[in-house]
Amino acid sequence: MEVIFLLIGVSLILAGTFLYLFFKAMKDGQFDDDYTPSVRILFDSKHKKVKKDQPSKPNSNE
Repeated sequence: MEVIFLLIGVSLILAGTFLYLFFKAMKDGQFDDDYTPSVRILFDSKHKKVKKDQPSKPNSNE
């Protein structure tokens, strides 16, 4: 019987942790993208292919 109380307590702590992390992500604005879903159909889904014969761009850090 004590195991059930332990499991209920652990599950409540885990659920509370996930709820806290969700509200923290909402507050930080992680889910605030109102523009992209409305124009996603207009974007071209084909990407440009890079030829293997062309040298890659040198790093500007060197």
